[in-house]
Amino acid sequence: MCGPFPTSGVLETGGSLGFGDLDDRAKVVGPVISAQPEGIHRDAAQLSNYKDQLELLNCDLLKENLEQPRIGGNESKKTELADSTRKQRICRSRASKSETIVGTIAEGPNRREDQTSSIRMTMDRDPNSTITELLKKYEDYNLFQLTKFYQNRLEQAIEEGVDGASSLLTYERIFNGHEHRKVTELVEKGHRADSSKLLLHLVMEKGSQARRVMWESFVKMRHAVPKLDKILKEIQELGSTPFVYMNMNRDASEIPTHLKAVQQKHKDTLRRQTKTLRVNTILIKEKVKIFQLVDRYAELTVISTVRDRTLVEHELLARGRDHEEWREKHLRKELEKVRTDQLFQSNFFCRKSNSGISAVVSGVPGIGKTTMVQKIVYDWAFGKIYPHFQFVFSFKFRDLNTVNCRINLRNLILDEYPYFGNVLGEIWKNPAGLLFIFDGLDEFKDKIDFADIRRNTEPESVCTDPEFQCEVSDIVYSLIQHKLLPGCSVLVTSRPIALHLLEKAEISVWTEILGFVGDERKEYFNKFFEDQEVATAVVNYVEENKILYTMCYNPSYCWILGLSLGPFFTQRSKKQQQVPKTVTQLYSYYIYNILKNHGREIENPRDVLLKIGEMAFTGVSEKKIVFRNGDLIKYNLQSSQFLSGFLMELLERDDSAQSVVYTFPHLTIQEFVAALAQFLTPDPGDIGKLLSEAHSEEDGRFEIFLRFVAGLSSSQSAWPLERFLGPFCHQTIKRVIDWVKDKLERQSGNTMRETGKRNLLNTFHFLFESQNTALAQETVGSAKTIQFCGFRLTPIDCVVLAHVIELSNTVQHLDLEDCYIECEGLKRLIPILHRCHELRLSRNNLGDSGVKLLSAALRNPDCKIQELRLCQVGLSDSCVEDLASALSKNQSLTDLYLDSNILTDQSSPTLSSLIRSCKCLMVIELRWNKFSPNVKRLLKSLQAFRVGLIVTV
Repeated sequence: MCGPFPTSGVLETGGSLGFGDLDDRAKVVGPVISAQPEGIHRDAAQLSNYKDQLELLNCDLLKENLEQPRIGGNESKKTELADSTRKQRICRSRASKSETIVGTIAEGPNRREDQTSSIRMTMDRDPNSTITELLKKYEDYNLFQLTKFYQNRLEQAIEEGVDGASSLLTYERIFNGHEHRKVTELVEKGHRADSSKLLLHLVMEKGSQARRVMWESFVKMRHAVPKLDKILKEIQELGSTPFVYMNMNRDASEIPTHLKAVQQKHKDTLRRQTKTLRVNTILIKEKVKIFQLVDRYAELTVISTVRDRTLVEHELLARGRDHEEWREKHLRKELEKVRTDQLFQSNFFCRKSNSGISAVVSGVPGIGKTTMVQKIVYDWAFGKIYPHFQFVFSFKFRDLNTVNCRINLRNLILDEYPYFGNVLGEIWKNPAGLLFIFDGLDEFKDKIDFADIRRNTEPESVCTDPEFQCEVSDIVYSLIQHKLLPGCSVLVTSRPIALHLLEKAEISVWTEILGFVGDERKEYFNKFFEDQEVATAVVNYVEENKILYTMCYNPSYCWILGLSLGPFFTQRSKKQQQVPKTVTQLYSYYIYNILKNHGREIENPRDVLLKIGEMAFTGVSEKKIVFRNGDLIKYNLQSSQFLSGFLMELLERDDSAQSVVYTFPHLTIQEFVAALAQFLTPDPGDIGKLLSEAHSEEDGRFEIFLRFVAGLSSSQSAWPLERFLGPFCHQTIKRVIDWVKDKLERQSGNTMRETGKRNLLNTFHFLFESQNTALAQETVGSAKTIQFCGFRLTPIDCVVLAHVIELSNTVQHLDLEDCYIECEGLKRLIPILHRCHELRLSRNNLGDSGVKLLSAALRNPDCKIQELRLCQVGLSDSCVEDLASALSKNQSLTDLYLDSNILTDQSSPTLSSLIRSCKCLMVIELRWNKFSPNVKRLLKSLQAFRVGLIVTV
């Protein structure tokens, strides 16, 4: 065991095809856990500072080094002797200089994420440090072994500091200027993974001295790059001879001739068992669909450690791009991705014995654990992974629950794989060639306590012989602890709820499935739908919705969305025009599909849904997402097929007993059902008071609930449900609309503080969900100013804002400065921006592509924009042409602010043309850009071109 229960790391592994290990849910396509990088405002000063630091590192040598790489150079001995004194002086200068600033360059341009990072990232300056001394002792071949052994992990580790690493290698004349540019150009294009691979490839090609300098650079960078620091610490722990442990990776072992036939039969059996995937639906006629596993499986992201459980819970409650950005941020910095075929490779754990490997894969319900196991077994049976394992035996804990007597490992295997007959004795002789998989520890009826010291003192509690009769729990315990068949490997999957049982176990590898990251969602839907046009339409729709996008990190939620949205994009009829516009409408169709397929199973679905909704509302109020039998009894609910359409059953154990608990497939489904109950009750009571009290909670627990309540007041959201549940209470609908109206009127002028801005935005969301045009025009129809300066807006917030402005013809001033808006959000706003007289977008990460989008608004014949502020938005020379072209035909713009961007002399001719051609332009500010003194004078002289024109440079 390598140490205490881990807290970080990442593994890129198998996929899931639906609700993972839940029998009553579809196993559709696997998730990956990741996210879009957090929107970072890189103002011109920060970006300039970063570039200046790189130049500082290279300035002395880069020019003379352009085509003279140090490795392979043929300098004469005479020249070397003549220059030795000068070189020693330069080297001392280099070492001091590089160690001083390497912490900053390793961090790259993302300095704003941590203003104190340059202090925190003090480099390892001690030449006598343990790791430095170790590296000096390694022979060249050993260093080659070390680099090859860690190469995959190094590619991940140096992604965040690859430009800094390249600068150090260039400074030491390992890279020439051309090679350095190739590496940094990939970074500038956002291809950090490709850049790190290129760097390592170049170093490996250059030979032993290049590798040695690279590792020395890594030591200097270690505290700035957490993943790199982790690798170096592992090397330190392994000591002066790590190569013994590296060689523990086993190659394909030769199986005895007399066992080849049974191995082939075993592989054939596993292929048949794992080649297809059963996918549950919510349909009556076709409750299960069968697919080929390889056709439906999507890769998941898995991390090489298990995070703190409070972090996991916080993620469950998190939503939208923030959720995605949190994942991506941690993936970039400290969490390491691991593929399923790397689970039993020793370069992902510190292994100092040959006793076998025990690995744990954790994940929340529906994330894809069971489907991942199926894919592992499938790939092994087809010879794609784990060639060093001669036999793989896979068990589900839920099946082991049916074993009600003492049993030995031999019979446990023969019950599942009877064809092994009398050859098991031969198989036991090579335990290193065996892998045992146990899926779903959280579902096991017996408790396995690895902290129980009696197991070490009472032999009857430990199974050391595969022929010995004992409890199933003793067999599992003994395999994991290497007491039984020492040398074999074990893989256990579990939900987080049962991980505490394994804290004292001999676990070599801790991993967690994070779910879908980035494009992995697209891969899921591409495999979910046979028609790729439908898949693309669904993906585009999901990406525009904050809540839906968040849900898609989990395959089971993708399954929900696929079932709900698919029909709208599949039918080429008028129905396609009725695609849900709001999240409320989408969830209405999700519940509608359940009622359509299961409504006949119960006499009064309205009454049952009301009770479920009342329980759900209590849960939202108390921040409770798990319900027990006592809760069902309290609300007069009984377990049934109809109820299972809304609630998932989970097995929970405590120290003394086990019980079934219930949870909604997703928190947002719980919130929707809670909102729905408000419209099903015959006596609405004081619904206005209830909503006001919910709105007053500052922790956001009712935020989505309130949006759903507002949305259900809309006939578009209500009518699908009313077909099965009867009409909604008219009195409730009226009171909800009155409440939304009151909130809009109260919040419209209260945006000076962040709380006021958040409340106003939430109220806009109520308005958007209600799709009540009359209400919108009555409440915000006369608004002249909308300002969210300094408040983070997500893309779906921009959709809502555009909807509100579109319904109001009076908004003249729109202040969205420093709102973390990027191209995706700006794209949602473009259709309405031309209506505003004063538009402030400064300090958003728009970049050139964002400004090009904005040009469309400036070209609009009805454009009313008079003042446009685009300070500190990352504007460069490449987009000035588009801006000038748009303004050449614009008749409204009088004031243009482009301060603190990265414009250079290259754009001066186009800017001059812009100033001349845009005849209504009277003020243009270009301060704090990258102009030379001559160009500044030239631009300023253009003031004489038109009376009253002011050019500030």
